[in-house]
Amino acid sequence: MKKDIEIAHATPLRPIGEVAAAMGISPDDIEHYGKHIAKLPLSLVERAGGKAGKLILVTAITATKAGIGKTTVSIGLALGLNKIGRKAVVALREPSLGPCFGMKGGAAGGGYAQVLPMERINLHFTGDFHAITSAHNMIAALLDNYLYQHRAEGFGLKEVLWRRVLDVNDRSLRSIVTGLGPSTNGLPAQAGFDITPASELMAILCLAADEDDLRRRIENILLGYTYEGKPFTVKDLGVAGSIMVLLKDAIQPNLVQTTENTPAIVHGGPFANIAHGCNSLLATRMAMAHSEYTITEAGFGADLGAEKFYNILCRKSGLRPDLTVIVATAQGLKMHGGVPLDRIKEPNEEGLRAGLANLDRHVRNLQGFGQTVLVVFNHFAGDTDEEMALLRAHCEQTLGVPFVINYAYSDGGAGAAEMARLVADTIERRPSGPLQFTYADADPLKAKIEKVARSIYGASGVTFAPAALKRLKLAEEGGMSQFPVCIAKTQFSFSADAKRYGAASGFDFQIRDVVINAGAEMIVAIAGDILRMPGLPKDPQANHIDYIGGEIIGLS
Repeated sequence: MKKDIEIAHATPLRPIGEVAAAMGISPDDIEHYGKHIAKLPLSLVERAGGKAGKLILVTAITATKAGIGKTTVSIGLALGLNKIGRKAVVALREPSLGPCFGMKGGAAGGGYAQVLPMERINLHFTGDFHAITSAHNMIAALLDNYLYQHRAEGFGLKEVLWRRVLDVNDRSLRSIVTGLGPSTNGLPAQAGFDITPASELMAILCLAADEDDLRRRIENILLGYTYEGKPFTVKDLGVAGSIMVLLKDAIQPNLVQTTENTPAIVHGGPFANIAHGCNSLLATRMAMAHSEYTITEAGFGADLGAEKFYNILCRKSGLRPDLTVIVATAQGLKMHGGVPLDRIKEPNEEGLRAGLANLDRHVRNLQGFGQTVLVVFNHFAGDTDEEMALLRAHCEQTLGVPFVINYAYSDGGAGAAEMARLVADTIERRPSGPLQFTYADADPLKAKIEKVARSIYGASGVTFAPAALKRLKLAEEGGMSQFPVCIAKTQFSFSADAKRYGAASGFDFQIRDVVINAGAEMIVAIAGDILRMPGLPKDPQANHIDYIGGEIIGLS
C-alpha cells in the first residue's frame, strides 16, 4: 500500500470554497489561507440559529507508543457517514511540531482516511500554534519587564507561576535561569519552558465560548503572588488587549478537507496527558451547526482524553455526546496482555485475550458516564480473522456492546460504511443518556482528584506532595474550589507508571505538584514523573524528514 504522504499527494483537492459550500457556508463568508485552507468566522455559529447535529466522541484503549489510530477512525467515520448519505463533519485537534519531529511523525490520520493538505496541517498550518506561543511568551516578557521596571518602587512577586513555552521537544529547556549578566538584562530568576500544547492559553483558546469569554479568561490568568500573598493576574498587568490582538485570528476554527473532499475542521491542540486533550469548543459547535453528525476525538486513552472531555469540556459547555466510540487494536491489546513490544505484530490469541482487561475497564468507565459505547477494531494488515472474531465475541457476548471493524485506512469511506451504519443505527435506537460526572462541582479539589484516581484509574490511595497541597490550598482560598481537575499523567497506563500495562489497580497514585489555571478555569494535578516539556527520542522523526524535488518526505 502507498505511504500516507503518497496518498495525500495523489488526492485531487477541491477549492476550499466548494468544501465550505458542502457545509452550507457561503464561500464569501470564509477567510482564505490559500486554495485549500480557510478560517471560519465565529459569527457562522450564531447564524446557524442554535442548530446542532448529533455528537460522536472517539476515544481509545490505553495507547502504544505508535498510538491506536483514533484520528484515522474519526476521519474514517466521517467518510463512512458521508458515503451512506449522511452529512458529517469531523472536528480534530491540530498537530504539534513536537511529536511530528519527535516520536510519532504526522498526525493528520492515515492511509485513505486523512485530512488534507497534510503537510501544511502537520507543519505551520494557519499559524495558530505560533500565535499561542507568541502570546504566551509575550505575557512572560511583559511580566519580566513589569518586575524590572517597578523594582525600585518595592514591587515584586514572591513566586512567579508563568513559565515560557515552545512547540518543540527540548529537555534542555525544562529548567533554566534567565536574566544573567548585567542588570540591564533583567532580574535573575529560575524559569523554564513547557511545550506549547501545555500552555494555559492553548486550554483557554479551546475552552472559550466566544471572543468576550476569551478576553475574560486571559485577564484571569494567574501569574504569581506578591509578597503580601495577593494574586497577580494578567488583568493586573494590564495587557489582555495585546494578547487578544495576537489571538484574534487563532480563535477562528480552520476548515480543510478529507481524502474524499468532505469538510473537516481542525483547531486547537492540547495534549490529553498534560492538558485536557480536546479540540476547541468553537470548532465542535461550528461542526455541529453545519452537519447531521459531528465526530470529534479526545486524546490518548479514555482514562485521559474522554474523562476530561466529559468532566471538563462537557461540564462547562453543556455538550453531550450521543455516542462514544472506543478504538482498539490487536497490537495494543497484546501489549496489555504482556506480549513483548517487539512481538505484538505477530498472531497471539492468548496475549490478545489477556489484554482484554484494559478494554473492559475503559468500557465500564465510559458506561459509568452514562454513555452508550461502541467498540471499533482498527484493522491492520497483519491482523488475523481469528483475533478479530475473538474480539467481536468478547464485545458482543461478554460486554454486550456493539462491535465493528474499521477498514478506512485501506479503503476510505467504503471501508468505513459498515461502521457508519452501525453508528447511525445505535444513535437512533439507543443514544447516550444524561452525563454522569465523576465528581460534583462542590466537591473539594483534593476529593475531585481522589475520585478520578480511584474510580477511573483504579488507584487504592492518593498521596499528595507538600507542594501540591500548598497549591490546592491557594486555589481554594482564591475561590477556585468549583473548578474541574485536569490530571497530567502518563498515557501508557491507567497508573502513573508508564510500564504498568493492562488494567492496573490497587496502586498508590502520587500527585507531586499542582498548576493553577485560573484563566482556563481548571486545576492541573501533575502525577508521577510526567513532564510538560517532552524530550526527543534517540532517533527522532526529524532524522527522516526531508525536502527533495519540491516534495516533503518522511512526515508520516
